[in-house]
Amino acid sequence: MSVMLERLLQEKIVAIFRFIEDQYADQAAEAMLNGGISMMEITMNTEGAASMISRWREKFGDRAGIGAGTVLDLDTAKEAVAAGSQFMISPNLDESVVDYGLKTGVPVWPGVMTPTEIVRAWKAGAELVKIFPMGTLGLKYLTEIRAPLDKIPMLASGGVDLDNIADYFKAGACSVGMGSKLVNLDWVRSGRFDLLEDRARKFAEAVKGL
Repeated sequence: MSVMLERLLQEKIVAIFRFIEDQYADQAAEAMLNGGISMMEITMNTEGAASMISRWREKFGDRAGIGAGTVLDLDTAKEAVAAGSQFMISPNLDESVVDYGLKTGVPVWPGVMTPTEIVRAWKAGAELVKIFPMGTLGLKYLTEIRAPLDKIPMLASGGVDLDNIADYFKAGACSVGMGSKLVNLDWVRSGRFDLLEDRARKFAEAVKGL
């Protein structure tokens, strides 16, 4: 098990930064850390993602686990690893990306939906899979696929909120990925990093003991 997966299983939440502007990125990450969430991904379709990742690695050091999201293909994976990504997450399964992660020692957590895709990802060497889009599939789906596939750790992404986060873990998720419900860009752009920190703290508290 990779160090990043160990950390994820302990912390249970990955904060997803998508389309955040560079000028706000550092303060937003700081707010997440102060609120108790340290696993953070910047999606590679965010402008300047690679430079933000390398800057965060320097700036936050061991305080944070910094990864790349929306790693769709091998070229993007290479860019993410060169920037210093500690993990890579994607909405899709590309075996060449998983293989590259194994070779470089950077864990890849691919996005999958069907039982066939889940097992394919596992056989390709992924130590965890991201079930996506959870918001559409619903919790009952997660419960049903966990029954036969209980050996494969699953991160649930989509539809998570404060009032249902515990249900995701009851259904069998070992962690969740959270975008706008956690990283509220309206607050970020209006400088309300206090609200961001408070939201992070509420989610970090909500998963304690789950």
